[in-house]
Amino acid sequence: MKEAMFWEPFRDMIRCKLCSHRCPIPEGKTGICGVRLNRKNRLYALTYEKPAAVAVDPIEKKPLFHFYPGSSVLSFGGVGCNFRCLHCQNWDISQADLSFPYLKNIPVEDIPELARRYGSSGVAWTYNEPTIWYEYTYDASKLVKKYGMYSVYVTNGYMEEEPMKELRKYVDAMNIDVKAFSEDFYRKIVGAKLQPVLDHVIAAKELGYHVELTYLIIPKQNDSPEEIRRFSRWVAEDVGPTTPVHFSRFHPDYKMRDIGPTPYRTMNMAYDIAKEEGLDYVYLGNMLTEKENTYCPKCGALLVERHGFSIIRYEIKNGRCPKCGHRIEGVGL
Repeated sequence: MKEAMFWEPFRDMIRCKLCSHRCPIPEGKTGICGVRLNRKNRLYALTYEKPAAVAVDPIEKKPLFHFYPGSSVLSFGGVGCNFRCLHCQNWDISQADLSFPYLKNIPVEDIPELARRYGSSGVAWTYNEPTIWYEYTYDASKLVKKYGMYSVYVTNGYMEEEPMKELRKYVDAMNIDVKAFSEDFYRKIVGAKLQPVLDHVIAAKELGYHVELTYLIIPKQNDSPEEIRRFSRWVAEDVGPTTPVHFSRFHPDYKMRDIGPTPYRTMNMAYDIAKEEGLDYVYLGNMLTEKENTYCPKCGALLVERHGFSIIRYEIKNGRCPKCGHRIEGVGL
């Protein structure tokens, strides 16, 4: 165990101040995440240096399309989560605990060399919610940056602003899930609230993270044209029209196996609405389509052609469209 960051005494308990649940935790208990323990009125991180999954991925799989495209990233996931999504596609680790049989022991100081050994340009904290093992991601990302590599978060966007500010010293980019655009969905399907996620997105942009957003479209849950338009308009007006948005196609999983995959027509509808609302970079994921390509928002030139997570054509020159010179949003383009 490692003593945790971001907590305070609260009555005869501890209050965790890491995520927006702000859990009051009695002696001997954990917060909602299941991995932050009150032991003798101090908070401890139970999964420090204990990843459950490690793999080398293309950065496009996160998905991050405008952040060092074509690079490989060493990905780490742990056990536990501060959400209870009924449709979770990594439920085998996100709903697991310390009894998970495949936990590894990887010291922080080994991570930069592991990334180099596997030809990675950086490290991704992903698969489950990285916020809940903040101390491990923070310490490792600090070392990774010393080696000239990047770190990224793939997150549900529930971290409080103070830890976000501290993390920004060492983490460069975030793909943030906005799982729907209604409080009702978040309450019933996720076990959380929408507004803290929206606040997190805006704070991440203001703090200088490279931000891309993912919206998983689930049939009859968050797929109405009205909801998708409200989401797209919020991105355009409050986050910024150059923010890349990934609409991802749902497939049945975990406790939502009774709902079929998202129809292609719904995915294309979402794409069209987002473009109508003025978003420059809109992508469709979990399906093969030309709408996973990057086009210049000014002249329409094809800049990046993708097949799945692979880049098969790349035309961006020094961060600009070679045809019209328009600056393309991103880092490492």
